[in-house]
Amino acid sequence: MDRSRMGPLFETGIPSFDTLLGGGIPRRQSVIVTGDPGCGKTVLCSQVAFLAAARGLPVVLATVTSEPHDKLVSELSGFSFFQRELLDEKLFVISAYSTLKQGPRETRDLLLQTVRKQGAKLLFIDGLRAIRDLWQDEAKLREFLYELGISLAAADCVGLFTTEYPLEKLLALPEATTVDGIVSLSVNRRASRRLRRVEVVKLRGRPHLSGEHLMHIGSDGVRFLPRLEAQEIQVEDREPPEGRASFGLKELDVLMEGGLPLHSATMLAGSMGIGKTLLAAHFAVEGARHSEPALFVSYFDSQAALNARARRIGLDVEHHVRRGLLTYLHMLPVEVEADLVVDRVLEEVRRQGAKRVVIDGLTALELSIEDPERRRIFLAALALRLRQAGVTSLFTREVPKVAGTELDFSDAPIAILGENLLLLRYVELRGRIHRILSVLKMRDSKYDNELREFEIADTGMRVLAPVRSAEGLLTGQARPLGTSIGRAE
Repeated sequence: MDRSRMGPLFETGIPSFDTLLGGGIPRRQSVIVTGDPGCGKTVLCSQVAFLAAARGLPVVLATVTSEPHDKLVSELSGFSFFQRELLDEKLFVISAYSTLKQGPRETRDLLLQTVRKQGAKLLFIDGLRAIRDLWQDEAKLREFLYELGISLAAADCVGLFTTEYPLEKLLALPEATTVDGIVSLSVNRRASRRLRRVEVVKLRGRPHLSGEHLMHIGSDGVRFLPRLEAQEIQVEDREPPEGRASFGLKELDVLMEGGLPLHSATMLAGSMGIGKTLLAAHFAVEGARHSEPALFVSYFDSQAALNARARRIGLDVEHHVRRGLLTYLHMLPVEVEADLVVDRVLEEVRRQGAKRVVIDGLTALELSIEDPERRRIFLAALALRLRQAGVTSLFTREVPKVAGTELDFSDAPIAILGENLLLLRYVELRGRIHRILSVLKMRDSKYDNELREFEIADTGMRVLAPVRSAEGLLTGQARPLGTSIGRAE
């Protein structure tokens, strides 16, 4: 559908809501926002009303219960969008409760007279279900909504109505066919968590983002996070740039012809405690050292903890943080959904123009994606967006077993990120534990796949000579062939 040929839009003032709606609410249309009590319907619609009034557009807010207006005002006053000075200036609150008892015609006339008198561009009716419960007449309600919708369109006024029905119940009622759009809000229970979601179910004559998206209510009001994989992205058909993103470890960089291919995504997999975080820190610091802004996202270490660990091997993370070339984000172990995490990551990439991104602990990010079937496509969308932003990315992932024969990543959702795959592994040989690394895969690039032992000491990380004295190293259960491993080059 050619958007340039579609009619003008009423922007809600909430950018993320407009994104879901395909730009905004089509002018002269009426939309129902439905959901169970407590899902945020009144907050969302009130936010749209106040933001419209703040832009100078007259708004009428009609309540349909016997509760006084000051109760609604008091409930909204804690949000930053609330501006008391707009009341009776641009936002006019009326009660239709007494008129409802007279009948549909009287109620419609009251609403339309107020809309015309104030020149309103938005009519917000809070509580269609109360009208249904009061009239107890399907025909009356259908006629009321139909005539109200036609009259609002003639007055160039958008209608925004709330009702308290689960989506499935609403779709069986006449309201669903009478209005132009339906937005469903829900609070879904998952184990001990409650997850807020939004879905644009219907919007006449307007392409919109389908499916469920995350909803968040904070002091600023309602914010939505459209699913990463549902958003359009302009993919440029161009050859990947020449050059490499090095680790600053000469022996490792040599294995990869100088480092990781620019704008690629790499999975760094390894056993617990083997050195993934320190190697990832080398990658971030090396970028900062060459004036390439880097972002380091960690699910494990605070910045102070990483500073201390890195300092012990001669790596000065703190210096580059102070210079502003390395930004550190510590994701606290709380119930934060992946959409929120990635939204913040991408915002930081835009803000600082990051050229390198490290996500240390990607398994935690993967598990925070509530729908297992969504994980693979979500991570693919993340990798694509980072690549389009000109970012070379590195993701660490823990191998479940310290030693063993299982090394199949093909079923892991994270495998889709692995354009390049580096493996760090403990091996036991002659009664000692050794660290080995290997470049298992580099897409469209030459690399050396020889197994190397490496060490972490006060003098730093050091990659040693090729390991040719044992077999079965990648299983973690090596068998000696002759001399010992571990000699430096």
